[in-house]
Amino acid sequence: MPVAYEVARELDAPLDVFLVRKLGVPGQEELAFGAIASGGVRVLNGHVTQLLELDASQIEAVALKERRELERRECAYRGTRSAISPEGKTVILVDDGLATGSSMRAAVTSLRKMHPARIVAAAPVGAPGTCAELEQDVDEIVCAKTPDPFYAVGWWYEDFSQTTDTEVHMLLDRAASGNEKSAHHIPQ
Repeated sequence: MPVAYEVARELDAPLDVFLVRKLGVPGQEELAFGAIASGGVRVLNGHVTQLLELDASQIEAVALKERRELERRECAYRGTRSAISPEGKTVILVDDGLATGSSMRAAVTSLRKMHPARIVAAAPVGAPGTCAELEQDVDEIVCAKTPDPFYAVGWWYEDFSQTTDTEVHMLLDRAASGNEKSAHHIPQ
């Protein structure tokens, strides 16, 4: 959200949340075997699920847990605020980084059903192969850095702490009100 806020601020564009939850491998939650998005979309990385021999019950257990969290966040973040309709508009989906691309693929798949004019995927850092693969799924992709070797998204940040619900609310409120006071100081 902090990255998306800065992109929206710089482009003077509206900011909204489009929620996606990574489906993490049990015991290695940072490794995604897929993702779910608002609207019920689920994308699986067949290579990872086969390599780690994840069975249907393991996949369903993780998906159920993450679906509950997605619904909680949707309610908590949006509150009474209506979602911005993407129909006929250029939508920029911003992620803090693209490792496997599962989260971005789930967001793109779900968003396509809402008929935007264009979808742009954007991230400050991404694995070179992932950024190249995502080019096929979106109208444009912007990966500011594609280091090789990539390692992990957090590797490329000085501070990769989790963004709190309070911080998300603050950024959405600030963007909605046009209040740029302290725009460059986002508590982490």
